[in-house]
Order: sequence, then C-alpha cells, then structure tokens
Amino acid sequence: MIYLKLFWSFFQIGLFSVGGGYAAMPLIQHQVVELNNWLTMQEFVDIITISQMTPGPIAINSATFVGIQIAGLSGAIVATLGCVFPSCVIVLTLAWVYFRYRNLSVVQGVLGGLRPAVVAMIASAGLSILILCLWDSGNISLSLSSIDWIGALLFVCALFALRKWKLNPIYVMLGAGVLGLILYLLSGVRYAG
Repeated sequence: MIYLKLFWSFFQIGLFSVGGGYAAMPLIQHQVVELNNWLTMQEFVDIITISQMTPGPIAINSATFVGIQIAGLSGAIVATLGCVFPSCVIVLTLAWVYFRYRNLSVVQGVLGGLRPAVVAMIASAGLSILILCLWDSGNISLSLSSIDWIGALLFVCALFALRKWKLNPIYVMLGAGVLGLILYLLSGVRYAG
C-alpha cells in the first residue's frame, strides 16, 4: 500500500510540476508534508537542500530521498518512477504536437499563459525557504528575538555576492555553508536541522 501511495504522490508531482524543480517544491511540500505527513517541514527543507546539492533534477532527487526515508530502496525506486513516468509521456506527446503544430497561434498562446504560473510557483518555493531560513519554526513572527540573525546575515551576503559580483553559485553555496558552520559554532546556537 505504501508503494502505491508513494507512486501516486510522486506521479502527481511529476504530472503537475510544470517549470522544473523550483516550481515543483510547493507540490512536493504539499504531498510529503501536508497531505501524507511523511516528513516534518524541517525534514522537508533538509531534503530539498540535499536535492539541490546532488546532481540531477530536484523533483527526482526529492522523490528518491523521500522514498528511501519512507520505504527503503524499493520505495526510492517506486517514488522515482512515479515522478519520471508522467514527464516522459508528456514530453514525448508535446514534442510530437509541437513539431506538428508549432506555427499555430493557439500553441504560442498556451506557452505564453504558462510562463506567469511558473514564475509564481518558483516565487512561492523561494519565499517558503526564505521564511524557514529567517524563522526556524516556519511561522513568521514580528518579534526581533525570533529571527535567526545568522541565517539572515548569510542570506544577505549570499544575495549580495550573487548580484554584485556574479559569483558562481557553487562557490557561494560552499562559502555560505562554511561560514554558517563557523558562525553557528562560535555563537553556541544549536541548530535543530
């Protein structure tokens, strides 16, 4: 039964995650954290972080990690297949339709209509991660004492480095990880992650 639930949950994610990995994060969060209660919000953020650091698409990496966490290696295989299957069918079908009807204005209109929805999904995922970065509980509080100031400092520094100097994101991630480790160890704050 768990294999069927894993397959169906990640089948839905694969089916509706138009726009790639970042656009899929709210869907993964809904299925894994809110609907099925397989992971807590903090575990979900950890899975997304690991998925971003490992090679491959975020949705597929997340499916693999969640599958392993829930049902071992066979769960990882089932969840990954559930995530990949709809994409393969859709891409093959769309490729055929696009090459056959690419000059029609209806096709161009559909593609133009999807762009704003994809941007909204990516913005939603980014905002969720930012909230968890600044408030460990995931609940926004107006109290200044509830803000994770080290996380806020790292966010501002990383954003500044990426925008101002156009640094390679890999170097920024590595630097933020090392700096975060040092700052959290020096501050004596026990990170709950």
